[in-house]
Amino acid sequence: MSTIPTPSSPIDEATDQASPACVMSFNASDASGAAGLAGDVATIAAMGAHALPVVTTILMRDTAEIFDHSPIDADTVVEQARAVLEDITIAAWKVGFLGSAETVGAVAEVLSDYPDVPLVTYLPALSWMDDEDAAGAYHEALRDLVLPLTTVLVGNQQTLADFLLPEWESERPPSARELAVAAGEHGVRFVLVSGMQLPNSFIDNVLASPQGAITGEKFERFEAGFVGAGDTLSAALAALLASGEELHMATSEALSFLDQSLDAGFRPGMGNVIPDRFFWALPSPEDEEADAALDPNADTPPNPRNVH
Repeated sequence: MSTIPTPSSPIDEATDQASPACVMSFNASDASGAAGLAGDVATIAAMGAHALPVVTTILMRDTAEIFDHSPIDADTVVEQARAVLEDITIAAWKVGFLGSAETVGAVAEVLSDYPDVPLVTYLPALSWMDDEDAAGAYHEALRDLVLPLTTVLVGNQQTLADFLLPEWESERPPSARELAVAAGEHGVRFVLVSGMQLPNSFIDNVLASPQGAITGEKFERFEAGFVGAGDTLSAALAALLASGEELHMATSEALSFLDQSLDAGFRPGMGNVIPDRFFWALPSPEDEEADAALDPNADTPPNPRNVH
């Protein structure tokens, strides 16, 4: 008796296709959608990977400032991650703001079980925190427990300098190589330093190791203030590394993505501008001109999201 084959269902066909690379992000929940996990999920998706978001703390903020945060219990953070890790194979980590020193330790234990998975750690500024002791304990735990596991440490030049070289006394800011040397003492292999001020209204962004600069991109300085740029850059880098890109190429692509996201940024509220991580999905001026030529009577309002 012969068996009649049945057609494959759409679900069967979908599971036969290669899955996108999966990136687990430990970061804060940000209801403004500007930074934190919201920014990570959007960025990772835009880069063609799949985000696995783990909530570490809840930020109370708008697009102008952070008012407070409410850390998630460290065991709950770990349970979120472990449940997914038992089911899904990940290709990269992204670590953002973890909320408390206790959670830093708990997350570090999870990370240490997967030493071959590249880790991108983003260092946000914590100047908004009123409790200096809590901020100090957080940074100490990060230096001792997460930096030794970090492949690339990402941050603004001044934020990295305050974190890595608190005793710096020179009038000039430390170079990317000097920051990389300081990070290397904690086990970090590379640093990606953003926001390095240059003459003539330009900003430099440099990937460096303790041996020197590796690659980078110069941006023309935007007049607008942004929120979420650092999370965007670090999440893009993590997604590209997860997809198998070499570090120097992944860095260049991530910086280019950030630049275009900022250029297409939008201001949904009364505060800062948010990067548009899906700028590439917007119609180009050439497309709009072509549509207008086909239908001259059609209304073609300018893109309201572009603020530059």
